[in-house]
Amino acid sequence: MSKTTVKDVSTEPEPERAEAAPRTVGGSRAFALLLVITGAAGLLAAWVITIDKFKLLEAKVEGTSFTPGCSLNPVVSCGSVMESDQASAFGFPNPMLGLVAYGIVIGVGMSLLARARFPRWYWLTFNFGTLFGVAFCTWLQFQSLYRINALCLWCSLAWVATILMFWYVTSFNVRNDLLPAPRWLKSFFGEFTWVMPVLHIGIIGMLILTRWWDFWTS
Repeated sequence: MSKTTVKDVSTEPEPERAEAAPRTVGGSRAFALLLVITGAAGLLAAWVITIDKFKLLEAKVEGTSFTPGCSLNPVVSCGSVMESDQASAFGFPNPMLGLVAYGIVIGVGMSLLARARFPRWYWLTFNFGTLFGVAFCTWLQFQSLYRINALCLWCSLAWVATILMFWYVTSFNVRNDLLPAPRWLKSFFGEFTWVMPVLHIGIIGMLILTRWWDFWTS
Protein backbone atom coordinates (compact mmCIF):
# COMPACT_ATOMS: atom_id res chain seq x y z
CA MET A 1 0.00 0.00 0.00
CA SER A 2 1.39 3.40 -0.99
CA LYS A 3 1.37 6.28 1.41
CA THR A 4 0.55 9.81 0.36
CA THR A 5 2.50 12.50 2.11
CA VAL A 6 0.74 15.81 2.56
CA LYS A 7 3.11 18.77 2.69
CA ASP A 8 2.22 21.46 5.19
CA VAL A 9 2.98 24.55 3.19
CA SER A 10 1.93 26.83 6.02
CA THR A 11 5.21 26.22 7.80
CA GLU A 12 7.44 26.85 4.79
CA PRO A 13 8.83 30.28 4.11
CA GLU A 14 7.23 32.13 1.20
CA PRO A 15 9.47 32.75 -1.80
CA GLU A 16 10.80 36.28 -1.92
CA ARG A 17 8.89 38.50 -4.27
CA ALA A 18 10.93 40.71 -6.49
CA GLU A 19 10.03 44.33 -5.94
CA ALA A 20 9.07 46.18 -9.08
CA ALA A 21 11.76 48.66 -10.07
CA PRO A 22 10.60 52.29 -10.19
CA ARG A 23 9.89 53.57 -13.67
CA THR A 24 12.60 55.70 -15.20
CA VAL A 25 12.28 57.86 -18.29
CA GLY A 26 14.88 59.13 -20.72
CA GLY A 27 14.59 61.85 -23.33
CA SER A 28 15.22 62.03 -27.06
CA ARG A 29 18.38 63.45 -28.55
CA ALA A 30 16.47 66.52 -29.79
CA PHE A 31 15.09 67.19 -26.31
CA ALA A 32 18.54 66.79 -24.77
CA LEU A 33 20.07 69.21 -27.27
CA LEU A 34 17.34 71.75 -26.57
CA LEU A 35 18.20 71.64 -22.87
CA VAL A 36 21.92 71.98 -23.57
CA ILE A 37 21.41 74.90 -25.98
CA THR A 38 18.93 76.83 -23.84
CA GLY A 39 21.01 76.17 -20.73
CA ALA A 40 24.12 77.41 -22.51
CA ALA A 41 22.32 80.54 -23.74
CA GLY A 42 21.08 81.32 -20.24
CA LEU A 43 24.52 80.61 -18.76
CA LEU A 44 26.17 82.94 -21.27
CA ALA A 45 23.70 85.72 -20.42
CA ALA A 46 24.18 85.22 -16.68
CA TRP A 47 27.97 85.20 -17.06
CA VAL A 48 28.11 88.44 -19.08
CA ILE A 49 25.70 90.22 -16.70
CA THR A 50 27.72 89.06 -13.68
CA ILE A 51 30.97 90.37 -15.16
CA ASP A 52 29.37 93.73 -16.03
CA LYS A 53 27.83 93.92 -12.55
CA PHE A 54 31.27 93.51 -10.96
CA LYS A 55 32.68 96.18 -13.28
CA LEU A 56 29.90 98.56 -12.25
CA LEU A 57 30.69 97.95 -8.58
CA GLU A 58 34.43 98.46 -9.18
CA ALA A 59 33.73 101.71 -11.01
CA LYS A 60 31.65 102.99 -8.08
CA VAL A 61 34.42 102.19 -5.62
CA GLU A 62 37.02 103.94 -7.79
CA GLY A 63 34.73 106.92 -8.36
CA THR A 64 34.60 106.36 -12.12
CA SER A 65 31.84 105.31 -14.50
CA PHE A 66 31.28 102.15 -16.50
CA THR A 67 28.77 101.65 -19.32
CA PRO A 68 27.94 98.04 -20.26
CA GLY A 69 28.31 97.26 -23.94
CA CYS A 70 24.60 96.46 -24.29
CA SER A 71 23.51 99.93 -23.13
CA LEU A 72 22.57 101.23 -26.56
CA ASN A 73 19.97 103.94 -25.87
CA PRO A 74 17.58 105.15 -23.12
CA VAL A 75 15.36 102.08 -23.58
CA VAL A 76 17.91 99.34 -24.22
CA SER A 77 19.99 100.20 -21.17
CA CYS A 78 21.55 97.25 -19.37
CA GLY A 79 23.25 99.56 -16.88
CA SER A 80 19.92 100.93 -15.65
CA VAL A 81 18.62 97.40 -15.08
CA MET A 82 21.80 96.20 -13.33
CA GLU A 83 21.78 99.14 -10.92
CA SER A 84 18.13 98.66 -9.93
CA ASP A 85 17.00 97.10 -6.66
CA GLN A 86 15.19 94.38 -8.62
CA ALA A 87 18.55 93.19 -9.99
CA SER A 88 19.32 91.76 -6.54
CA ALA A 89 15.95 90.32 -5.60
CA PHE A 90 17.40 87.78 -3.14
CA GLY A 91 20.11 89.97 -1.67
CA PHE A 92 22.73 89.10 -4.28
CA PRO A 93 22.92 89.75 -8.04
CA ASN A 94 20.25 87.75 -9.89
CA PRO A 95 22.66 86.39 -12.53
CA MET A 96 24.57 84.51 -9.84
CA LEU A 97 21.45 82.40 -9.38
CA GLY A 98 21.39 81.88 -13.13
CA LEU A 99 24.98 80.63 -13.15
CA VAL A 100 23.88 77.73 -10.94
CA ALA A 101 20.43 77.09 -12.43
CA TYR A 102 21.46 77.12 -16.10
CA GLY A 103 24.47 74.95 -15.28
CA ILE A 104 22.08 72.34 -13.85
CA VAL A 105 20.02 72.44 -17.05
CA ILE A 106 23.13 71.81 -19.14
CA GLY A 107 24.00 68.89 -16.84
CA VAL A 108 20.57 67.31 -17.34
CA GLY A 109 20.81 67.73 -21.10
CA MET A 110 24.27 66.18 -21.24
CA SER A 111 23.08 63.26 -19.10
CA LEU A 112 20.23 62.62 -21.53
CA LEU A 113 22.68 62.67 -24.43
CA ALA A 114 24.53 59.90 -22.57
CA ARG A 115 21.20 58.00 -22.46
CA ALA A 116 20.57 58.53 -18.76
CA ARG A 117 17.09 57.80 -17.42
CA PHE A 118 15.51 59.46 -14.40
CA PRO A 119 12.57 58.60 -12.10
CA ARG A 120 9.34 60.55 -11.92
CA TRP A 121 10.31 62.58 -8.86
CA TYR A 122 13.43 63.82 -10.67
CA TRP A 123 11.46 65.05 -13.68
CA LEU A 124 8.84 66.72 -11.50
CA THR A 125 11.53 68.46 -9.47
CA PHE A 126 13.18 69.61 -12.68
CA ASN A 127 9.83 70.83 -13.99
CA PHE A 128 9.23 72.77 -10.75
CA GLY A 129 12.63 74.40 -11.18
CA THR A 130 11.77 75.58 -14.69
CA LEU A 131 8.39 76.80 -13.40
CA PHE A 132 10.14 78.87 -10.75
CA GLY A 133 12.48 80.19 -13.43
CA VAL A 134 9.72 81.29 -15.78
CA ALA A 135 7.73 82.83 -12.91
CA PHE A 136 10.79 84.79 -11.77
CA CYS A 137 11.43 85.92 -15.35
CA THR A 138 7.81 87.08 -15.62
CA TRP A 139 8.25 89.20 -12.50
CA LEU A 140 11.47 90.65 -13.91
CA GLN A 141 9.74 91.40 -17.21
CA PHE A 142 7.04 93.39 -15.42
CA GLN A 143 9.62 95.26 -13.35
CA SER A 144 11.73 95.99 -16.40
CA LEU A 145 8.85 97.30 -18.51
CA TYR A 146 6.80 99.20 -15.95
CA ARG A 147 9.07 100.02 -13.01
CA ILE A 148 12.67 100.28 -14.21
CA ASN A 149 11.58 101.48 -17.67
CA ALA A 150 14.54 99.90 -19.44
CA LEU A 151 15.48 96.67 -21.20
CA CYS A 152 18.56 94.49 -20.90
CA LEU A 153 19.41 92.47 -24.02
CA TRP A 154 21.24 89.77 -22.08
CA CYS A 155 18.29 89.49 -19.70
CA SER A 156 16.02 89.08 -22.71
CA LEU A 157 18.16 86.20 -23.95
CA ALA A 158 17.81 84.51 -20.55
CA TRP A 159 14.03 85.06 -20.65
CA VAL A 160 13.72 83.36 -24.03
CA ALA A 161 15.90 80.43 -22.96
CA THR A 162 13.90 79.93 -19.75
CA ILE A 163 10.55 80.07 -21.54
CA LEU A 164 11.66 77.49 -24.09
CA MET A 165 12.98 75.03 -21.52
CA PHE A 166 9.88 75.42 -19.30
CA TRP A 167 7.37 74.60 -22.02
CA TYR A 168 9.37 71.72 -23.48
CA VAL A 169 10.04 70.15 -20.08
CA THR A 170 6.33 70.49 -19.21
CA SER A 171 5.38 68.96 -22.55
CA PHE A 172 7.81 66.09 -21.96
CA ASN A 173 6.31 65.33 -18.55
CA VAL A 174 2.73 65.47 -19.82
CA ARG A 175 3.42 63.24 -22.84
CA ASN A 176 5.18 60.65 -20.67
CA ASP A 177 2.38 60.56 -18.08
CA LEU A 178 4.64 62.07 -15.43
CA LEU A 179 2.18 64.91 -15.00
CA PRO A 180 -1.55 64.10 -14.91
CA ALA A 181 -3.32 65.66 -17.89
CA PRO A 182 -6.38 65.00 -20.06
CA ARG A 183 -5.96 63.13 -23.33
CA TRP A 184 -6.55 66.21 -25.49
CA LEU A 185 -3.68 68.04 -23.78
CA LYS A 186 -1.33 65.10 -24.36
CA SER A 187 -2.31 65.07 -28.02
CA PHE A 188 -1.80 68.83 -28.27
CA PHE A 189 1.69 68.69 -26.75
CA GLY A 190 2.50 65.70 -28.92
CA GLU A 191 1.93 67.74 -32.09
CA PHE A 192 2.12 71.43 -31.18
CA THR A 193 4.52 71.93 -28.28
CA TRP A 194 6.20 74.74 -30.22
CA VAL A 195 2.98 76.81 -30.17
CA MET A 196 3.17 77.59 -26.44
CA PRO A 197 6.70 79.09 -26.30
CA VAL A 198 6.12 80.98 -29.55
CA LEU A 199 2.88 82.43 -28.17
CA HIS A 200 4.51 83.20 -24.82
CA ILE A 201 7.49 84.98 -26.38
CA GLY A 202 5.20 86.74 -28.87
CA ILE A 203 3.11 88.23 -26.07
CA ILE A 204 6.23 89.56 -24.36
CA GLY A 205 7.42 91.01 -27.67
CA MET A 206 4.09 92.79 -28.17
CA LEU A 207 4.25 94.24 -24.64
CA ILE A 208 7.75 95.57 -25.32
CA LEU A 209 6.65 97.01 -28.66
CA THR A 210 3.61 98.78 -27.24
CA ARG A 211 5.37 99.94 -24.06
CA TRP A 212 7.84 102.05 -26.03
CA TRP A 213 5.87 102.49 -29.23
CA ASP A 214 6.65 106.22 -29.48
CA PHE A 215 10.37 105.56 -29.08
CA TRP A 216 10.48 102.77 -31.70
CA THR A 217 8.51 104.83 -34.24
CA SER A 218 10.21 108.19 -33.70
